[in-house]
Amino acid sequence: MRSVAELDNLQKEVQSKLEKQAEQAQLIIGMGTCGISAGAKDILTALETELEERELEVIVKKTGCIGLCEKEPLVDVKLPGETRVTYGNLSVEDARRLISEHLENGNIVRDLVVAKMEE
Repeated sequence: MRSVAELDNLQKEVQSKLEKQAEQAQLIIGMGTCGISAGAKDILTALETELEERELEVIVKKTGCIGLCEKEPLVDVKLPGETRVTYGNLSVEDARRLISEHLENGNIVRDLVVAKMEE
């Protein structure tokens, strides 16, 4: 940074990106050591493949361990304006199901829910 104006411009750019992200569906997958050992890499691949095949624009984020190691692999689904839902003990088929049922149709997959986080 060479000036306060550059810093202000950077701040506005980052804020704009954050606001756009808040308007998009997001998938957040636990990729800590516990998640990876439980199969999170396969889940991530399945999610990305399914999203591409269905031509869905969804932000996919990776995060570390969140302390529910016994429930790994974990995936959070965050739809704009809705409660964030955490799914656990997922298989590749479950990951595909999350895309079709929750992301596309807005139906929470109750048998896979581990937690719901109010904003």
